[in-house]
Amino acid sequence: MVMTAGVAALPAQEIGAILLAIANFDAFDENNDPYDTHDCALLYVGDRQLFFKLDYYDRALANLSPDASDPAVTIRVMTVMLPEEY
Repeated sequence: MVMTAGVAALPAQEIGAILLAIANFDAFDENNDPYDTHDCALLYVGDRQLFFKLDYYDRALANLSPDASDPAVTIRVMTVMLPEEY
């Protein structure tokens, strides 16, 4: 997982709450996941809006995965960011 500078600068307790909220997130809909891929979403933790997204890379982390559905050739990387950092 990667946190942007804005997220990393938040207090540790808030980061913990954010990570817990992402781990429990299942409210995908057309507003926060318009392509129905469940690889990105907007969510609120308290009053703070956040964005997370998954990218699918090849095993060398050099290029996008040739087949994102195949774990033998794919590494998933989650990025957590504030909306203004997108």
